[in-house]
Amino acid sequence: MLAVPEMDLQGLYIGSSPQRSPVPSPPASPRTQESCGIAPLTPSQSPKPEARGPQQAPFSVVVAIDFGTTSSGYAFSFASDPEAIHMMRKWEGGDPGVAHQKTPTCLLLTPEGAFHSFGYTARDYYHDLDPEEARDWLYFEKFKMKIHSTTDLTLKTQLEAVNGKKMPALEVFAHALRFFKEHALQELREQCPSLLEKDTVRWVLTVPAIWKQPAKQFMREAAYLAGLVSREDAEQLLIALEPEAASVYCRKLRLHQLVDLSSRAPGRGCLGERRSIDSSFRQAREQLRRSRHSRTFLVESGVGELWADMQAGDRYVVADCGGGTVDLTVHQLEQPHGTLKELYKASGGPCGAVGVDLAFEQLLGRIFGEDFITTFKRQRPAAWVDLTIAFEARKRTAGPHRTGALNISLPFSFIDFYRKQGGHNVETALRKSSVNFVKWSSHGMLRMSCEAMNELFQPTVSGIIQHIEALLERPEVQGVKLLFLVGGFAESAMLQHAVQAALGARGLRVVVPHDVALTILKGAVLFGQAPGVVRVRRSPLTYGVGVLNRFVAGVHPPDKLLVRDGRRWCTDVFERFVAAEQSVALGEEVRRSYCPARPGQRRVLINLYCCAAEDARFITDPGVRKCGALSLELEPAEGGPDTAGMPPGRREIRAAMQFGDTEIKVTAVDVSTNRSVRAAIDFLSN
Repeated sequence: MLAVPEMDLQGLYIGSSPQRSPVPSPPASPRTQESCGIAPLTPSQSPKPEARGPQQAPFSVVVAIDFGTTSSGYAFSFASDPEAIHMMRKWEGGDPGVAHQKTPTCLLLTPEGAFHSFGYTARDYYHDLDPEEARDWLYFEKFKMKIHSTTDLTLKTQLEAVNGKKMPALEVFAHALRFFKEHALQELREQCPSLLEKDTVRWVLTVPAIWKQPAKQFMREAAYLAGLVSREDAEQLLIALEPEAASVYCRKLRLHQLVDLSSRAPGRGCLGERRSIDSSFRQAREQLRRSRHSRTFLVESGVGELWADMQAGDRYVVADCGGGTVDLTVHQLEQPHGTLKELYKASGGPCGAVGVDLAFEQLLGRIFGEDFITTFKRQRPAAWVDLTIAFEARKRTAGPHRTGALNISLPFSFIDFYRKQGGHNVETALRKSSVNFVKWSSHGMLRMSCEAMNELFQPTVSGIIQHIEALLERPEVQGVKLLFLVGGFAESAMLQHAVQAALGARGLRVVVPHDVALTILKGAVLFGQAPGVVRVRRSPLTYGVGVLNRFVAGVHPPDKLLVRDGRRWCTDVFERFVAAEQSVALGEEVRRSYCPARPGQRRVLINLYCCAAEDARFITDPGVRKCGALSLELEPAEGGPDTAGMPPGRREIRAAMQFGDTEIKVTAVDVSTNRSVRAAIDFLSN
């Protein structure tokens, strides 16, 4: 049966029968490039993979950039030893008592819009600017979530700096990525000058798994603009999903590298007894498989009760709690190669640590007035940054069992500005406000009680727990006994305690890697070395195109009838490529054949649609929306005119779409000439 898209009735015919291609085996990790002698910073090495036939490494080094909402960093490893991960030990600047292997996601541009600095350097320079001068500089912080929250994201979407000025978001992200590119290449240049050839570096960018395709494409476009890779070498850049990257890393950890929250001593903010187990995932599974009395053997041999409770330790949840989002994924560890299979599509929501920051800002608004806070942020932007830094320091020390109050320094310019704007001092404002758990200290500080800090955390922490509990109710997740809590926000004792208290009673073991804030970054490096490690994913949405099918009376609605050239067609039919929650293996393809209908046609454009439902019939059904466009650029056929005098239906363009990767990919071949034609999906054109 032939079908015609609603986009161009005369221009295209579509073969409606999908074909599936064989699923390739996971690639082996290359080990051909000589290492450069930098000391690895991973806690300990995982067992080496089995020796395989020699392969030429396509990239000598993988550099992963974890572009976070609140902090960012990069790490790398060489193809000669892919599991030895190297990263920045200390960024320039920084706060006392805070690890510096990441730097704040802060970008500073000059009044003319030129790049000035990033990270601690940007924050500190902006802080030291004269208040009047600072109004002209463009300072961006915590801007990553704008890409997720914008419903109509395009290449022209703008971001607002702290001073209220706007500029294209694509340029802002490109400035940041260019900084990381130059920083990473400089470090490689100092260590290994021989690895600086253009095609030796594979770049990996991390994004939340709940991000939609337009946001992923946006990050790729920013990387092109930043010069990480060129469009011609698109495969040199990988997009890694943050919880997947964490899972890739966690599956390698030995149990003595994890903190079991259920083993913490009650009533303390410090760690309780750690389970010191010198065994990896694969070792535990192998011992379990060989043992006739699996549970008894595991516990008595020192592998630990954790793996016995997991019944082979092969299925687990990863909760990535970052600055902007909570991202959840469920994986099954497959043998014998240690590949991963996604059991349920990625889920989560905007419940990151910035929610606590917003709650603090709202608290200040209740005390001093929302209008004042808005005005202060605009007219004293550097002082506002000082205030957020002071709160961040106190937020990190907050714990569920803390008894003393937390002091937060108010900048002098805040106190002075409020006196001028409000006509009285901040102490009077506190007395008059309805907030009775925040007091004024004679040392010029806000004294927040433990109840006040708990109230700031409560909405965000509750949102994270609700997302996890909703996931655990899914039938695909039944029986999972282990949850990895990862991400920067997972360092919070408040979050750890709340998650353990809520989920421990359900029989779920909650564990935290020692290097919890670096889990995603290190996993992204491993993912870049072996992208085939996640063998099966779940499609988050149903994807398809709108077509015309032969009208069948009694089956199709009368209002969908279209009569053309004496033929009766049903319009707006949703032809599905892949269904929501469908398992799609890496390398698995959905194929469609396209035939240009007009001689000389040089371009074919097809609208793509998506929805959450699996059973949508028409592109006009509720919930179905246009999400992108598939564009095919055709070259003239050999031997004269485009169609060489043949009927238009004789020139077949075969497109193959892959939904099993982190990005939807499409390739196309002109069957008549056996040449590849340019094919691309644009998700940013709406």
